[in-house]
Amino acid sequence: MIRHYCGLMGIYDHEDAAKLTYFGLYAQQHRGQESAGIVTIDDKGLHEHRKLGLVHDVFSESDFIRLTGKTAIGHVRYSTTGISSTPNVPPFIAHYHGHNIVIAHNGNLVNTDQLRSELEERGSLFTSDNDTEVFLHLLIRELRKYSLNEAVKAVCSKVRGAYSLLILMDKTMIALRDPLGIRPLALGRIDGKPVFASETCAFDLLEAEYERTLEPGEMYIVDEHGEHSEFLSANLPAPRQCIFELVYFARPDSYVFNEQVYVCRKQMGWQLAHESPADVDFVLPFPDSGVYSAVGFAQCSELPYEHAMIRNHYVGRSFIQPSQNMRNFSARVKINPVKPMINGKKICIVDDSIVRGTTMITRVKKLRELGAKEVHIRISCPPIKYPCHYGIDFADERELIAAKHSISEITKILDVDSLHYLSVDGLLRSVMHSENYCLACFTGDYPVPCKGCIR
Repeated sequence: MIRHYCGLMGIYDHEDAAKLTYFGLYAQQHRGQESAGIVTIDDKGLHEHRKLGLVHDVFSESDFIRLTGKTAIGHVRYSTTGISSTPNVPPFIAHYHGHNIVIAHNGNLVNTDQLRSELEERGSLFTSDNDTEVFLHLLIRELRKYSLNEAVKAVCSKVRGAYSLLILMDKTMIALRDPLGIRPLALGRIDGKPVFASETCAFDLLEAEYERTLEPGEMYIVDEHGEHSEFLSANLPAPRQCIFELVYFARPDSYVFNEQVYVCRKQMGWQLAHESPADVDFVLPFPDSGVYSAVGFAQCSELPYEHAMIRNHYVGRSFIQPSQNMRNFSARVKINPVKPMINGKKICIVDDSIVRGTTMITRVKKLRELGAKEVHIRISCPPIKYPCHYGIDFADERELIAAKHSISEITKILDVDSLHYLSVDGLLRSVMHSENYCLACFTGDYPVPCKGCIR
């Protein structure tokens, strides 16, 4: 399984800013289960509550008494740069010449080490090893020369990688996406007030109106004078949005990159069925992320669709565990079979991805033990052969089963009767804006050069 990155939530000039931000983070809990934080601002300054843990564990009713103010930024996190520890819990805060600055970041900068070293040489002191703090230090330096808007643009010209950001300084909030738009960020309205989130499922919970996705390279600026949009540069590159949002990460009820996630996943299943039909008794999804492509596969194939594996929803995603032994244990705890459905049956498993392969080995072994006659696997994305440097936790190529083995070898390792991955062309046919996506984890074609990207 795959470790995720972060979820952002921001609201401007609303009486219930803190609580609305809390519920927006709650809706995006799947994007980060290590820590949660909310920072609000009013005439008295900043108010914060940030801790390790799930959203409902981090916040209590009494915390909202202190989180006063009508503007708030919130963040749920998995660590992609920086270890999981209290100093790394965002949003990050700074005080500079009487200004209060808050930053929340979803993504991963690929030149963090270089920038951090340069800043330390100039006297900057760091309290964490998080790349967001690097951005914050750079911003403070640029504020010596520029207005906030221009300072943000100056920083973005220096950093490289994936970043969607919410920045709050005094009475100004800026929401922005990197020039390639690798990470999502959406604009909505609640009671006429602007609200921002990584995914639109947060808007649904708040009964906010989804307005649109921010464009790659767009800065959306809100202050006491109103709202307006600028771009980081007049000459932006072609977008390269993370297609794994649609394959796996985002909630199926969200719109991401102007795509309905549920529809995209069903289309992936349809494409799979066209590319590699299966002569089986039924289609079996592994909940939850594989469900929607399995629906599409079953419908296109006109095969029965059975939930013969039941998920325990009180167990976190298996990749949040720190060791491989615990990953395997969590995979067993999380999903349990309906035993009478398995014995003597020819089964087609449809899942969203295979990364390390260990979870799938455990699942197939269990099906074999329960008497499955045949086990076939269909995967709704291409083989993951290359590490991601933009905020997904498969940065070590040695962990990727498809980087080390051919499909025929993986078929034997998994002990299955057949295995088919969706082709790159099939994946792109499943989305509306096929020219706009980053496919680096499948193809090795990295849109942002970095040390680890050189092959």
